[in-house]
Amino acid sequence: MTTPSPSLKPARSLWASSRARHLMPVAFLTYSLAYLDKSNYSLASAGGMAQELHLSAGLDSLIAASFFLGYFVFQIPGTIYAEQRSARRLVAWSTVVWGLLAVVQGLLSDPAQLIGVRFALGVVEGAVLPSMVMLLGRWFTHAERGRANTLLILGNPVTVMWLSALSGWLISVSDWRVMFIVEGIPSVLWGLLCLRLIKDRPEDAGWLPAAELTELRADPTTAPAAPAATRDLARSYRAVLRSRPVLLMSAQYFCWSFGMYGFIFWLPSIVKRGTGEGIGATGLLTAVPYAFAVVAMLVNSRLSDRSGRRRTAVWPWLATGGLALFGSYAAGDRFPLAFALLVVAAACLYAPYGPFFALVSSLAPAGISGAAVAMVNSFGALGSFAGTYLVGWVRGTPLGDAGAFALMAVGALLSAALTLTVREPRPTTDPLGTVTGQPAPAKAG
Repeated sequence: MTTPSPSLKPARSLWASSRARHLMPVAFLTYSLAYLDKSNYSLASAGGMAQELHLSAGLDSLIAASFFLGYFVFQIPGTIYAEQRSARRLVAWSTVVWGLLAVVQGLLSDPAQLIGVRFALGVVEGAVLPSMVMLLGRWFTHAERGRANTLLILGNPVTVMWLSALSGWLISVSDWRVMFIVEGIPSVLWGLLCLRLIKDRPEDAGWLPAAELTELRADPTTAPAAPAATRDLARSYRAVLRSRPVLLMSAQYFCWSFGMYGFIFWLPSIVKRGTGEGIGATGLLTAVPYAFAVVAMLVNSRLSDRSGRRRTAVWPWLATGGLALFGSYAAGDRFPLAFALLVVAAACLYAPYGPFFALVSSLAPAGISGAAVAMVNSFGALGSFAGTYLVGWVRGTPLGDAGAFALMAVGALLSAALTLTVREPRPTTDPLGTVTGQPAPAKAG
């Protein structure tokens, strides 16, 4: 572990910058809508869809998980387009299309068609998160990036909180089809608005104070790269995608996402079975773990930005989350104890997200670091597919919910161990990350 420079400590609140006040609400809402339209399937399944369409446990899991196969497909090419062409256009039009596909889910009854639509939904949404992480890397310094990434990804647990309550209510007063349609329309409208609200680079924003632009340009991790020849650019991207640190973090995120998305997608059904309550009460109970997750994310990202350390803001949380999942498994039929441990697990599994993506971004040179984020996130999509499908399948076997949580715990513990295998770059001396073997694109100026 390296000792970070004192200069990395944030001198002021992130919200003191006009960049944060303008960009972070846009990023947060965009990711919130993305998360809403991919995760509300779990509430629909628990709220009558599986019963109405006569879905077996395996087929229900396959429909839910097919999203992540599509999500895997477009990660790297989509993010390279966003990095070299326009993140603004990719994010805005992806948001419009995924909103339309989300609405279509409410109009279908054939399982094969649902699999196709959820696969397409994953394709469209695939590059949005890595593109947004890459975009924030242009707008925020190294000492701000952990908090900026966390505020983006807070769209995940915050959305789950109101998603659980709202979706449960919509299903209780109408049905799962109405829920899909009502929750898909806002994405279409928001995507069109994003074309006006998002700018690809700080230099494009007429509202950005000159002092803040100067501050960004003084940070070596945000300095713009000069255009590189296509051959050199392709060589640099290949070096990133083949580098040992990026491959190790890809394996780490596969294991983390395996446990995380098994948890997210099947928690409503597990709570409903454990309590015997209706879908409305289930939605409210399901929101509780995510409230604690929000607090843990904010605290951990601030501590990480103060210290400049990323790795130690990741692995201890994941290890604790894995142990909490094992505890929930051991609690068996004692639902109150099992649920309390699930609250701990949720907080620990969510807390590292901001520092984690700051660490991944630092593993490659500025200008091509989006490829590292996309590579890692694509393996996370495969882990999400495996977790969503296998956890759902295990729940339908004699192992039941207890076996499902044991499976998720193994994924979290493996991800904690893999984090320790990657050396953390020193921002003051390793501005081009730990990728070796190819030169980075030349810096402007």
